[in-house]
Order: sequence, then C-alpha cells, then structure tokens
Amino acid sequence: MTLKTLNNFSKNIKGKLRFDYCLKNHTWFNIGGNAKIFFVPETLAELRDFLLNIKKDHNNLFIMGAGSNLLISDNTKDRIFIKLGKNFNKLSLTKDNVVIAGCSILDKNVSDFACENHLSGLEFLSCIPGTVGGGIRMNSGCFGTEFKDVLLSVQVMDFSGRVHTINSKNVNFDYRKTDLPKNLIFLSASFKTHKKRRNEIIENIHKLKERKKNSQPLRVKTGGSTFKNPINQSEKKVWELIKESVDNQVSFGDAKISEKHSNFFINSKNASFENMYNLINFVKEKVKKKTGITLELELEIVN
Repeated sequence: MTLKTLNNFSKNIKGKLRFDYCLKNHTWFNIGGNAKIFFVPETLAELRDFLLNIKKDHNNLFIMGAGSNLLISDNTKDRIFIKLGKNFNKLSLTKDNVVIAGCSILDKNVSDFACENHLSGLEFLSCIPGTVGGGIRMNSGCFGTEFKDVLLSVQVMDFSGRVHTINSKNVNFDYRKTDLPKNLIFLSASFKTHKKRRNEIIENIHKLKERKKNSQPLRVKTGGSTFKNPINQSEKKVWELIKESVDNQVSFGDAKISEKHSNFFINSKNASFENMYNLINFVKEKVKKKTGITLELELEIVN
C-alpha cells in the first residue's frame, strides 16, 4: 500500500489512521517508539480492506489491546499496529445467559456487565488488566480461574480478511498461552455464566479486588506479571524465586522492581525500553544462576 493509497483510504473511514505514531501512551509501561502506521478500525469492512491492502507487510503487523502486558521497543519504525476501535467493544446477552463481548472491551467491563445482570463466573475478570482479545490470546487468569474456564467461542478475522468462529473446544489452552495462530484478529467472544444473587457476586468481586490490592502494586507504570510461574520446574511462585535471587533495590535507570511484588517491574519515571529490557534480562540471569530455573516471559516484547 503506497502512501497515496493510504491517504485516500483514510478519507473514507470512520476509524483513525496515523503515520509515524508514538506508541508509548498506549502501553501501561509508558514505553515505546513510533509505529510506521497505527490503525484503529471501527468496522469489519475497514479492517478487512486495510488487511488486504497491506499484504506485503503482514510480517510487520502487530495487533494490540490495552497495552497492559506489553513492552514495545524504541525501534518500531517499520511496524504496523492495529488497535480495534470502540465499535468492537459492545456487550450483549443471550437467553441462555451467554455473554457476548467485543474483543476490544476491557475485561473489567465484562465482569461489571455480568454482575449487573446477576450472572456469575466472570468475577475474576475484574482483576485482569487488559482487553478480552488479549486475555484470550494468552489465556489470562488470576486467583484460580482462567479464560479457558469460561470461554465458549471466539469470532476471528484472519489476515486474508475472512471471518469465522472458533469453538473453544478446538483450542488447546495452556498456562498463559493458546495454540491460536498469530494471524488471527479476535473480534468478539462468548462466555458461559450462571445465575446468582447480585450481592453475592459483588462480594466475590470485592474479595478478589482486596487480594489484588494487598499483593500487587496499583496506579503505577507497570506491565503486570513479567515472568510466568515455572509450574513444571518449581513449586515456588516466580516472585519467590526473584525475591530470593535478586536485590529488589536493583535498578536500570528508572526501571525498577516493585517492593510490593517482585514479579512486577515498574517505570518509576522515564525508563527507556533499554532500561526495562536490561532489568528483565538481569533478573532472568540471576534467577538462573541461583536456582537453575530458566524463567519464561509472560509479558510480550515487540521490537
């Protein structure tokens, strides 16, 4: 797609198309360089047309959600980013108490919607930062419940512009990952729920939020959990391994380890990608040296 073609395309869409666009304000770390193209589609037709017009650049394409578990490098000048717009964050309910959620909506809003309709099963979403699409992609979870436990199906568009629905029974879920191909853009998803008294649901959400408040840093620039728990290598949680292997006062520029939860790394002021990347590798090396365990990233790095 030439610059002229893109400019003409941008004149006929409801969404937003930006060039040389700064990404840092779209990530919770507040870190990131400029994208070659940043596209926010508002309709399926816009998304399909855009994908068909950038066929040669599909390898440089990245689909982002809320940017909550994401570290973007300073060198993304050749990358194209798509972030679904507001028309992909609708919520609805079927007669069978199935919640239908657009994949750009925040997980918390899905939990709130279910609660308002006296539906239980999605309380854990109140504590997961990010969008439905991102949650499905990495099988997000907390306090014993994961997306795999409640997902029924997901509607997707592949990079060729074809739309189809995938039943969750045909997805292989693992700890913080699925086998869903990278060339799929998640559009909407359906979730199973069950009826329950609203006050009981509210109480459950309150308990989960209290657990989160007491164990995780809030209102700071962080990417959430940095590493996955090494469930096949140790009975210890990853934060325990980091705590016993690394001085939590260590820092690289303004990239630091949270004093409240050692698996949460923080941009205390103006940390660069290099600062945060070096901190991640430093911690990984220290844990390996101390325990023999090789940590696997939970957050995604885009460079």
